[in-house]
Amino acid sequence: MKHMTDTNQLVYDVKAVSKYFEYGIILGAKFPAVEDVSFSIDETPRIYTIAGESGCGKTTLSKILLRILRPDNGTVLYRGKDLWKLKGQDLKNFYRRVQPVFQDPFDTFNPHESVDNYLIKTAKYILGLNDKGEIKKRVDDALRFVGLSYEIVTGKRPREFSGGQLQRVSIARSLISEPEILLADEPVSMLDASLSLNVLNLFKKINKEKKTIIIYITHDLSTAYYLSDYIFVMYRGNIIEHGPIQLVLDNPQHPYTQTLLNSLPDYRRRREWFRKKLSPPGLEIKEFLIKGCKYVNQCPHALTKCSDNKPPMMEVEKEHYVACWLLTK
Repeated sequence: MKHMTDTNQLVYDVKAVSKYFEYGIILGAKFPAVEDVSFSIDETPRIYTIAGESGCGKTTLSKILLRILRPDNGTVLYRGKDLWKLKGQDLKNFYRRVQPVFQDPFDTFNPHESVDNYLIKTAKYILGLNDKGEIKKRVDDALRFVGLSYEIVTGKRPREFSGGQLQRVSIARSLISEPEILLADEPVSMLDASLSLNVLNLFKKINKEKKTIIIYITHDLSTAYYLSDYIFVMYRGNIIEHGPIQLVLDNPQHPYTQTLLNSLPDYRRRREWFRKKLSPPGLEIKEFLIKGCKYVNQCPHALTKCSDNKPPMMEVEKEHYVACWLLTK
């Protein structure tokens, strides 16, 4: 999949990426947490969602995109250059232009250090600034964008903020370097509904006003539908369906996506349903090891070849892609 126009360049080009982890007591036994994943994102300022249940590989994929985890197979190109071969100024530019927002804001900050001091060090080292006035202005501008200010946070430690406030501070930290991409991993999962909506609206504001690409990682399709323009649905390490959010969620083609959406309760109970439905107890490693479609054992429409042959990604309508053998019948 490529979002390309005549003038747009690819920001990310992910090619057949896999990442394996060891499991069990058998020496050397591994399973693919991410398997043969390919996609690309151009510089158009969209909001993308990578969605799936807990353990589906979406966080592993996000860490690969952030250059935290190195893939075992495949390549990730950032603006045409291999992410794991970046050096010198190219590497500094990557860390400045691609910023994370993590699930737990309390893990972002040193609990023994004042928040303003942490933000000042961020501006100093990521941007290479030395002028105290300019550093303070950069920090204050970022804080004001999220509804806070330098004066409000000065001298305070993380524990003196609520979870919602600290998540906004965390987002401000990521905005100091004026990134082109924010990669947010479950940024509202620890917040209540009203605070979640405020943070989601903040991401919309960042996308619209700063023209920042947002990659939103979530298990919650209801927030994905509210926030994003484009969605990748993951299951057991594979992207099984992707496309514009309204096409995919209004017209799901993969049996897994259909099952999720057909089981939705009324809107008042969706958030709680998604939390339970997409966070099952335990994880079946054996499903990751299936050669064909990982959903074969649960799919009511499975064909014989689904077990042994991985389905190709097919375009079923403009920009809407699905990996399912049923569509080749």
